[in-house]
Amino acid sequence: MRTSLTASHVFYRKYDYPLPLIVRAAGPYLFDEHGKRYLDGSGGAMVCNIGHGVGAIADAIADQARSVAYINGTAFTSPPVEALADLLTTKAPPGLDRAYFLSSGSEAVEAALKLARHYHVASGEPQRRYVIAQTPGYHGNTLLALAASARTSYRTVFDPWLLDVLMIDAPYPYRRTLDEHAPASALEAAILAAGPENVAAFIAEPIGGSSTGASVPPPGYFAHVREICDRYGVLFVCDEVLTGAGRTGTYFAIEHFRDAAGQTVVPDILTMGKGLNGGYAPLSAFLTREAIVERIRASGANFMHAQTYSHHPLSAAAALAVQRYIDENALVERARTLGAVLGATLQRMRKTLPSDAAAIVGDIRGIGMLWALEFVADRTTRAPFPRADHFAERFVETAKRLGLVLWPNTGHAGGDGDLVMIAPPFTITPAQIDELVGLLREAIIATVTGRGQA
Repeated sequence: MRTSLTASHVFYRKYDYPLPLIVRAAGPYLFDEHGKRYLDGSGGAMVCNIGHGVGAIADAIADQARSVAYINGTAFTSPPVEALADLLTTKAPPGLDRAYFLSSGSEAVEAALKLARHYHVASGEPQRRYVIAQTPGYHGNTLLALAASARTSYRTVFDPWLLDVLMIDAPYPYRRTLDEHAPASALEAAILAAGPENVAAFIAEPIGGSSTGASVPPPGYFAHVREICDRYGVLFVCDEVLTGAGRTGTYFAIEHFRDAAGQTVVPDILTMGKGLNGGYAPLSAFLTREAIVERIRASGANFMHAQTYSHHPLSAAAALAVQRYIDENALVERARTLGAVLGATLQRMRKTLPSDAAAIVGDIRGIGMLWALEFVADRTTRAPFPRADHFAERFVETAKRLGLVLWPNTGHAGGDGDLVMIAPPFTITPAQIDELVGLLREAIIATVTGRGQA
């Protein structure tokens, strides 16, 4: 372990924070320079859906690097880019038939919101400028994506640079018990308050990521969202950067939500990242309707967004190989079936905890291979720990010392609040699920008793 980063020339996000030096990875495991093994219980940042060290992906990257690694995406196209777009549009909800490739989830969200704005300008409605988003919620760290995110700790320094984005409450069953119509009604109220003619887009995660800890909205929520957006000419942007490519047990999480006719709710723009490439090469995408692209084209304009590494052949080849591996090994189905096993194992684990440790596990929730534990100071009132206690951070560090990697989030309960995300690779085995949950239990007990302190 690098005990001090002051000796490193790398600028890390956290100062003088000890980082193990990882030299090898295989399946759900990471290995550091001293041979210590870590079970990657969160797939990094909910990224590694097929596991580490898959040789077929490395081979595809090497083959593409020998052929053509980079082209200017505004001047040329390439076989892997074309093939990946074909594959994704066949998997997407009906009507999402154009794919645009970038490098990160934040960039995909940024570009998607720009596309919504550009569409309205091309439609002769340049006054449509407002975006409506949800709190808690997170969409990325580029400035427009950050403006649409409800993370005070991330926003404070840059607030003077951020646009005004209108916020409504996110569906959060553990903390907000509402009927399924109420959250969507909040969207309509926000549109009416801003003036429907002024609203460009509504953006939401179909199933909560780390901001609400895998919270699943009521079944009818997104059908109502779709109706309201259609009523007022607002584009619905579905952020599947975290959930896309099978994480929730369907290829896209929006597939869990149906309209009155039993059809999947279809957004106007859908973003992807993370599981698209499984961590093997940076890549993100947004998918959109042909009619949106055609409206901009008919206006005589090109889409006003470009990146040096957009439509990158090598990254597209990696993602194409990852998606084929998912299909060939039926990993979306595996995420659904073994995700249920993971959830049941987590629930059983809580029943085996000593009383003091069980008392701080407020909720265990999730779907597919996306689960969360929310920690509370009082299970009866659901009162969170004060943010000054840094419970989630202490817990994750304790887990890491025990050999388990998890993803924390904080501040989701009015500034306080602690939860941890569990999102292992879809390839995890039942025995490895038992190992993961056993380490998780040990970390909870050690943190509560103080034995997890360094």
